[in-house]
Amino acid sequence: MAKSFGLEINPWVYVAKYDEEKRWQESYVEKEHLTPEQEERLSPIERAELMAKRNSFPELPLVNYTSQYGLGCFEGLKGFPQKDGSIKIFRPDENGLRMARSMEGLLMPPYPPELFMDAAREVVKRNKSLGFTPVYDPAWEKDDFLSAYSVYIRPFSFTEPGIGVNLSENPWVIMITTKVGSYFEPGTSKAITTERIRATAGGTGWIKTASNYVISALAKKEAGKQGYMETVFLDARERKYIEEGSSCNLFFVLKDNTLVTPALQDTILPGITRKSILQIARDEGLKAEERSISIEEVFSEAKEFFACGTAAGVSFMSSITHHGKEAVFGDGTMGEFTALALKTLKGIQYGAIEDHRNWMVDVG
Repeated sequence: MAKSFGLEINPWVYVAKYDEEKRWQESYVEKEHLTPEQEERLSPIERAELMAKRNSFPELPLVNYTSQYGLGCFEGLKGFPQKDGSIKIFRPDENGLRMARSMEGLLMPPYPPELFMDAAREVVKRNKSLGFTPVYDPAWEKDDFLSAYSVYIRPFSFTEPGIGVNLSENPWVIMITTKVGSYFEPGTSKAITTERIRATAGGTGWIKTASNYVISALAKKEAGKQGYMETVFLDARERKYIEEGSSCNLFFVLKDNTLVTPALQDTILPGITRKSILQIARDEGLKAEERSISIEEVFSEAKEFFACGTAAGVSFMSSITHHGKEAVFGDGTMGEFTALALKTLKGIQYGAIEDHRNWMVDVG
């Protein structure tokens, strides 16, 4: 398996600042680096020192509304190596639109989606020219790209200096990239519900804001200590309806072959992979519903369960435990539609399946 998510920032980064004249001032910064081959030969200490320099942005204030109060949002998208040596990004237009909506939801100036698209392509292109992007490996095809590498693109907002609780009028948007493999570590595929609450009605659950992920991280770590791969959040009001995983949307295939995922509301993030899975299902003639689904219905009617997201991809869950009771899906191995969704999504992303939906954007 490819290594899981890690932070090894590539040399070229993107920085944009919303100035007093209400314009985005853009720049590309080339951080200190050697060649990829030379960096591979560095000692662990030397490599850590180099990575620390790339993760240093002296122009950004340490004390601000993001660092003090979590007032910030981010995106996650990926670029995928293709057989012809190119890199293509999966649905960056959707990420750009969501980033703008998130910033609007936090009452800060929205970063234009067209700038987002151009910056994502350009920062990947510049790092590719230096050799800091993975190259397509035919061996990845043997496991439907589960062991494949990709370029993770992380845009995020960062506010101007501030110490009192306040909003941002002149934010930055930073965009970095790093090489990643699988999000979930190999091992258990079991999930468990948590008593923690991720989001409440009228809150920021629909925004990809930094503060949302504190509860998610705590719940996921607690689940991991109990031997589970993932945690499942229930709704805040009735504590009976499925909402999200720690950092991903959730899907269930029922015994009548209906695909169900929780309906979008202000407590659920509108996932781009989620949207894509729904389209794949409908293209395959599968009945796909976006609606409330209770933990009781999952226990009695579900035969497949999987999580999805930019980081998670499509990750099957073999079981879910709730209040000490466990429901095992199928025979505990990946179900038919989960396998189809995984193979189709990865195939499109890595160019093994024709992209007739025009989801992939060439870096150039």
